[in-house]
Amino acid sequence: MEAIYLAIVVFLLVLAVFDLFVGVSNDAVNFLNSAIGAKVATFRTVMIIASAGVVIGAVMSAGMMDVARHGIMRPDNYSFHEVMTIFLAVMVTDVIVLDVFNSLGLPTSTTVSLVFELLGGTFVLAVLKMASDDALTLEMLLNSDKALSVIIAIFVSVAIAFVCGLVVQWLARIVFTFNYTKRLRYTVAVFGGIAFTFLSYFIFIKGLSKSPFIADTHRQWITDNTPWLLAAFFVGSTILSEVLHLLRVNVFRVVVLMGTFALAMAFAGNDLVNFIGVPMAGLDSYCDFAANGNGNPDTFMMHSLMPSAKTPLLYLMAAGVIMIVAMCTSKKAQGVVKTSVDLSRQDEGDEMFGSSKAARSIVRATQNTGSFVTKIIPLSALHWIDSRFRKEEAIMADGAAFDMVRASVNLVLASVLIIVGTNYKLPLSTTYVTFMVAMGSSLADRAWSRESAVFRITGVLSVIGGWFITAGVAFVACSIVCSLMHFGGFIVMALFMALAVFLLIRSNIQYGKKAKDEKKDDVFLLMMRAHDPEIVWDLLKKHVSRTQSFVCRFAHEQYDKIIDGLLDENLSLLSQTRKELDHEQEMLKKYRRKELLAMRRVPSDTALERNTWYHLGVNSDQQYIYCLKRMLDPIREHVDNNFNPLLPAYVEELTPIRRRVTELLMRTEAMLSTGRFDGYDSLLAEADRTKDELSVIRKRHYDRMQNDHNPANMKISLVYLNILQESQEFLSIMRHQLRAAGRFYGD
Repeated sequence: MEAIYLAIVVFLLVLAVFDLFVGVSNDAVNFLNSAIGAKVATFRTVMIIASAGVVIGAVMSAGMMDVARHGIMRPDNYSFHEVMTIFLAVMVTDVIVLDVFNSLGLPTSTTVSLVFELLGGTFVLAVLKMASDDALTLEMLLNSDKALSVIIAIFVSVAIAFVCGLVVQWLARIVFTFNYTKRLRYTVAVFGGIAFTFLSYFIFIKGLSKSPFIADTHRQWITDNTPWLLAAFFVGSTILSEVLHLLRVNVFRVVVLMGTFALAMAFAGNDLVNFIGVPMAGLDSYCDFAANGNGNPDTFMMHSLMPSAKTPLLYLMAAGVIMIVAMCTSKKAQGVVKTSVDLSRQDEGDEMFGSSKAARSIVRATQNTGSFVTKIIPLSALHWIDSRFRKEEAIMADGAAFDMVRASVNLVLASVLIIVGTNYKLPLSTTYVTFMVAMGSSLADRAWSRESAVFRITGVLSVIGGWFITAGVAFVACSIVCSLMHFGGFIVMALFMALAVFLLIRSNIQYGKKAKDEKKDDVFLLMMRAHDPEIVWDLLKKHVSRTQSFVCRFAHEQYDKIIDGLLDENLSLLSQTRKELDHEQEMLKKYRRKELLAMRRVPSDTALERNTWYHLGVNSDQQYIYCLKRMLDPIREHVDNNFNPLLPAYVEELTPIRRRVTELLMRTEAMLSTGRFDGYDSLLAEADRTKDELSVIRKRHYDRMQNDHNPANMKISLVYLNILQESQEFLSIMRHQLRAAGRFYGD
């Protein structure tokens, strides 16, 4: 019996290591995006500073482990078996929930999932225990007050972070403007003093004073002298900021780097419980049971989880090292263009989200409110405020998403809010706070123009909605998993453990494929970073060439698959083709928007001259998909119903035509990919001859259908007629695409 529980504990610890690696890979951008996005230092320097913050934060996070031990449940009224059931259900559910959300592309939060999984598992087991024992009450089994404070803290932090980011960034921009280098003589010292004081207060005073590794006498001295220490920090950091400015050191750069350290420390201190809190509580429970349980897991109550956690320093250091390795080696952590950066960047770019009715209503209401406010505020005041927000004067490094002023505000505010929650042992979501601070500061910076606001608000609503969905799904899913484990025993536990392993393996495979897809569009990133219109034009031609040549190759591959699916009566191949066509149709919409953004940045004369041909080529790309779908749908229905196969005479007639269509498409793809149109006229002439031949075959087939009095052949004859018609249309689309490409490239 004890060996089974040992296997469960080992499984929990293995999941903890995996959660550390994957969680940091997902969440590291929360404290890296400002420093890397604003280009304040090299990637290596940022990683060294962040790594130091992660190690210190991990060591100082012991108190946060109490959330997993007794923050939600009251373990003294649960047996060892019940506690281990809850812990295993939480970790397995966490894997399942994260896998589902990642597969659907929905945003999620490790903090929210952990808290609501603990709440769901504990609640359902509490209900079952109360049903079997009338003496028990919900208050005896569920720490409802603490759970409510944790939940409120998580969701209230969303509004607080957004409002703080909005107000502070607006004030910072009023003071510094976008051309901030001209207004630093006195203001930068005060800003630096305030920023360094806030960061120092929460890092050194609040953080170290509550650390279990600080002697009681030193802790008491820090508490008694906090006001004087704050005053000393402010005076010293103000003087230091002025000296750095006189030495031509960018104070904002220093603030951003220090903020990166603070936010990394806050992340490790606050979010470490999400990854190892439950496994550590499970390990402590097992050790207590092995020493004192007398071999009866159903009667041994877990009083040992009531005191605060005494997590060994070695475990915390090991967790910190794993987090650093994940942060430094993960390709996801090294990506600069993430959701929060994309939604808060100063300039235009690819919008990850579409528009929604709610977003359009918010934008319209905001515009109406703004119009009303402008009528109240004096015109001179409005002109003065507008003069502080001239975005064309923005000083940003090449390729940066925003300037160092906003990066400083983002990091300082997020660090302060998260470390406040950590010191009150409230597991605020690092993702929530950093994301909403970034959204508030970007709104204050007028980064959301009228042309992009609706997309970005949709993105914000989607992310926030994903968080709320996470809460509900995590609660319900863990309740179900915990119930099944409770009634099914070790067999069900083993099945869920196997499911978790399977999902982890599948998730890694899927992410590898996704990472390859994300690399394909590196040209767009170069277009958005380039400032020379001529360079943008050259890159745009390369992007369009790559897109159209791929679509042409994709079209002839799918054309062959559709016909092969009919000839072989392969329904799975036809169904897979339909999925690929749907996916490519969505990708073409994204590529079109990206290329239109780039068209705005090319020389105006070129844009006007080539605009028509660009749209003709893009429409041709879409028409390929529509044509293939029109060909595919009746064929798939025919095969699915097991109707008669294609007659041998039809196969013999179609084979040479199919070969010629495929050859023409391959030649077209070669021209599009190389940009050389030497054989342009001969290719079009051959396409016309093939179309004429298809017309002859269609006429012959039509006559054949009229003379064929066998009703059994009617369905397959109609399918074949559709193939001939769409093949003709296919060649017409190819001609339009080739003609548009030749004019667009200017050759």
